[in-house]
Amino acid sequence: MNDRNNIVLGISDCIVSNNKEITLVTYSLGSCVGVTLYDPVNIIGGMIHCMLPLSTNDPEKAKNSPFMYVDTGMVLMLQKMFEMGAVKKNLICKITGCGTPLDDHGVFRIGERNYAIARKILWKNDILIKGELIGGRSAKTMFLYMDSGKTTVRTDNKIVHEI
Repeated sequence: MNDRNNIVLGISDCIVSNNKEITLVTYSLGSCVGVTLYDPVNIIGGMIHCMLPLSTNDPEKAKNSPFMYVDTGMVLMLQKMFEMGAVKKNLICKITGCGTPLDDHGVFRIGERNYAIARKILWKNDILIKGELIGGRSAKTMFLYMDSGKTTVRTDNKIVHEI
């Protein structure tokens, strides 16, 4: 697929679509978490790029930017998918990011905490993670091909992994 069909998500963003002609992409997943959900039966997919695990640290900011936080963003993403007609039992989940690019001493563990909250929300909704590429020090770029549901991750060294 060529770049003209790429729809780019920014940091603290989410897109849900049923357009088979596009590819969703998000860049610079370091400690941030990127999650894709795809319903292959109804051809509905979504991608989210969250920075921080919990909205409780700044509820006002979470109200204005719910996708910044894993706890509010993931719930809203699921809601949008279900409103479009996605069926929970069909959902295929992939996850990437959750690294430690700037946290040399493991003090903040933002990536680890983002991953834990994402898993908790998925678990509470009976959604299993089918593929992941998490951790490490390099940023990752995530792609969701809406025509097939294929999810790939490109690492800093330009290696592409299908997850």
